[in-house]
Amino acid sequence: MTPLDKVKSLSCWRGPVRAVPLGGGITNVNFVVQDGADRAVVRIGDDIPVHHILRFNELAASKAAYAAGISPAVLHHEPGALVIDYIDGRTMTAADLRDDGLLDQALSLVKRVHRDIPRHLHGPSLTFWVFHVIRDYARSLQAGGSLHSAALPDLLAEAAELERAVGQIDMVFGHNDLLPANFMHDGARMWLVDWDYAGWGSPLFDLGGLAANCALSQHQEERMLMGYFGALDAALWRRYLAMKAAAALREMLWSMVSELHSELDFDYAAYTATTHSTYRLAQDALRHV
Repeated sequence: MTPLDKVKSLSCWRGPVRAVPLGGGITNVNFVVQDGADRAVVRIGDDIPVHHILRFNELAASKAAYAAGISPAVLHHEPGALVIDYIDGRTMTAADLRDDGLLDQALSLVKRVHRDIPRHLHGPSLTFWVFHVIRDYARSLQAGGSLHSAALPDLLAEAAELERAVGQIDMVFGHNDLLPANFMHDGARMWLVDWDYAGWGSPLFDLGGLAANCALSQHQEERMLMGYFGALDAALWRRYLAMKAAAALREMLWSMVSELHSELDFDYAAYTATTHSTYRLAQDALRHV
């Protein structure tokens, strides 16, 4: 059964539907579906253990995010499919989120994820510790005979240094995939979508990931940390930079693993090169403090 066949076969529709592929997904296959006068977004995807994606966790986080007013409603779910309410809005870009006003709105959502979602979360929930993910990605790359295998020992050594620099953490419930495309704006407010990697971890991962993915300036990063923590000192700045580098490293390894395992039509090799540059910039910033 093709993803489109899967969409059309879902039991939630009131009659024949029209489904149009929704571009931009690099983990799932997504569609916008017209069901009578209503529209919905359908995400097609099974568990992806190599990426630590388990759909029960995505579903629970999606429901909690809706209850917290952060994400659109879950309308229906079946094995391999998640149907969510359609948001008539614009997908954010990195350039958008470098605007101070829009960045403030994004940061407000991130703070609400960390603070409010745990109040609405039901059932088992995963932990997201970036350094475990990095080590596990390295094992997958070695086992799969990746072209990047020769670089892994040095990358793992760098990751160990970053983990020591991060030190002890406060634990929050994080989104853990703050790519610009996961933020949407409907003209009145911002939304956050796609809960594949949601789980318990450090707030610094979301903040560092947001900064790395949007190429924020140092001034914007300092402003973001002040807005989140209310204060910023040299120790926090160094811990943040270490986690930002770890977030960039994880994104690069994610792309390397996807080169081996993903069947989606996406240029993962080019994305690996882009994320490698992001990681090296983050490492350079840390080395200069």
